Amino acid sequence: IGYDMKRLILFMTAILALSCISALAQRVTNSSYSTIGYIKDDGTVQSSSFSTIAYFKGSGAVQDASFRTIGYIKDNGTVQDASYRTIGYIKSDGTVQDSSFRTVGYLKNDGTVQDSSFRTIGYAKGIRRRWAAFFFFFMG
Repeated sequence: IGYDMKRLILFMTAILALSCISALAQRVTNSSYSTIGYIKDDGTVQSSSFSTIAYFKGSGAVQDASFRTIGYIKDNGTVQDASYRTIGYIKSDGTVQDSSFRTVGYLKNDGTVQDSSFRTIGYAKGIRRRWAAFFFFFMG
């Protein structure tokens, strides 16, 4: 194989590796860094054993593994159950509130998830803030 062919193979391998990395899931952990789930870039939510448990859809709908809608995350951060009842709010600063506007937690910019007393309860680094908030506070 010539030099140019080796460079082409190396380039194609790098492109393939990068495409595989983007399809990988980001790990969600508890405060002890034990894996409690994964969330893929496409919105697929998996358990720690990699079985699919939910989907975050582009429309804001959240579906279970059987594609039944279990809730919604509206563009303004309002979280609703499957019957469109408001169950909480995810603020742009990472504050998470219940339907009575009581703060139940926080998502920090670095992916740290805290309860209302600022105790770290988990980590969701590299995961969309609203998806991480729904996972920790509304998937119950």
